[in-house]
Amino acid sequence: MRIELSIKADSAVAKLDGELDEGCVKGVREKIDGFIRNNYFGQFVFDFSDLSFMDSTGIGMLLGRYKQLKKRNIPIYISNAKGHVDFILTTAGIYTIMKKIS
Repeated sequence: MRIELSIKADSAVAKLDGELDEGCVKGVREKIDGFIRNNYFGQFVFDFSDLSFMDSTGIGMLLGRYKQLKKRNIPIYISNAKGHVDFILTTAGIYTIMKKIS
């Protein structure tokens, strides 16, 4: 799993590459949390264009970041989820709290 964190305009972007599962989710969560603590932005975007797999621990990581950012009134968006990842996000109801963008 690779993660690239950046700020573009007023958007924080977390681009994930690989598989988001139990083996890596703790490291991903810690890296994103540190980034959130140390930066200012108006919205947060998860770019899943290169994410090939996600399991329930990945859903838990997303929900934790949602709760954290909701306290700061910062919306979260999901971009470019495909195939299995899009199916998991839809089935889990994530798109009801995080908007899907292209």
